[in-house]
Amino acid sequence: MRGQYCSSGLFLVLLTIFGVSSAQLSKLMPQEFPEDFIIHVGRGSSNSDTNGTRWAVLVAGSMGYGNYRHQADVCHAYQILKKGGLKDENIIVFMYDDIANNPENPRPGVIINKPDGEDVYHGVPKDYAGENATAANLYAVILGDKSNLSGGSGKVLNSGPNDNVFIYYTDHGGPGIIGMPEGDYVYANDLVDVLIKKHEANAYKNMVFYLEACESGSMFEGLLPTNISIYATTASNATENSWGTYCPDMTPPPPPEYDTCLGDLYSISWMEDCDLKDLRQESLEEQYQSVKWRTVNNTYGSHVMQYGNMYQTSDLVSFYLGANDNSSSIESKSPESILEVVDNRDADLLHLWHKFQRAPAGSEMKQEAKRVLDDEISSRQRIDHNINQIGQLVLGYSSNSVRPGGQALVDDWDCFKTVVKTYEKHCGSLSNYGMKHTRVFANMCNAGISVEQVVAASARTC
Repeated sequence: MRGQYCSSGLFLVLLTIFGVSSAQLSKLMPQEFPEDFIIHVGRGSSNSDTNGTRWAVLVAGSMGYGNYRHQADVCHAYQILKKGGLKDENIIVFMYDDIANNPENPRPGVIINKPDGEDVYHGVPKDYAGENATAANLYAVILGDKSNLSGGSGKVLNSGPNDNVFIYYTDHGGPGIIGMPEGDYVYANDLVDVLIKKHEANAYKNMVFYLEACESGSMFEGLLPTNISIYATTASNATENSWGTYCPDMTPPPPPEYDTCLGDLYSISWMEDCDLKDLRQESLEEQYQSVKWRTVNNTYGSHVMQYGNMYQTSDLVSFYLGANDNSSSIESKSPESILEVVDNRDADLLHLWHKFQRAPAGSEMKQEAKRVLDDEISSRQRIDHNINQIGQLVLGYSSNSVRPGGQALVDDWDCFKTVVKTYEKHCGSLSNYGMKHTRVFANMCNAGISVEQVVAASARTC
């Protein structure tokens, strides 16, 4: 538990007031003290980076050139950590690694995260790439469990009780789930269970988790405990989209040769803040306020959320990301406050539309680009129809109702996972787009609908 304890005299007085005898005192362990007994003095008073190691896990959960921005985000985060002094042996990277040398990339071997940005791909370790970028490997890495790894570099989060940990994830998501390039989804309850196990193993001092995805608040809301020394922020609340930016035909646009978005609004907000600030002087709360203001201060935007242990917000950002001293940076101007953005689920459509627009008239390339665009639109329409029809058959209506704030998405997570798998077995992949509908599945479980009913409705619909 974070914080500093009261002086011994005051502490004994408090115990006396609360009726704790001297015999009971000898048995009372610090972890049993209620939070009210603890005084939190000063900025990051119980945290220090002098006796431990900083660790980081960076995850880009997508694949495909249309999702360029996610790997660009992760590569940018890596460069910030390296500048902050973290060693490669303490940074673990998940990325499909199909962007830098993709035939569509106008700058082979280079990835940028902003219109005038430098290459952020150089030097990035690809610990879990391609088919090894899975949810199972992510859980094993966080837990430091080499025995359950499948492929990859073998690096795991081998942190100890004095170490600070930073985890950053960016990709598509939906209520209660986020994607990975290969294999199963990351489900909210499984992710939080892994974090709790890491805490029970006494395998870190404090942890910070930044998460970019649509409905990303649903990954922690009602699930992440406040007493396991983890502080998390998310790009949106449990019901909102997150947003792509630096997209074609938007302000500011990427270089003209790019037909895809370069970054995500929440992600570039915290990273560009790191690029400009002296992280030894900025608290997590100060960074949160800066990111929150920039993310919501758009015609379209989202509400950046906080979860977990709020006492950690007084910690300096440098405790987790390193001493990224930009106090004398020649790039002193503030990042642009207003950015044009696109719904993250529609960034793929934007990319496909620009491929079609740019293809030479009458060419096979034009025809192929139109076919791919039409297929994506048809797929989305089919998914919308399927989910609506199954909801009507099972519930009598297509329920996308939201539970009261503070409650987890669903009570029975096994039911939720089974319903997702049942849908995909009968109707095909949800896809990055279809994850938006998972609240309907959660509401089926919350209403007590049986799996057999969902199987029958899915088979009838698809």
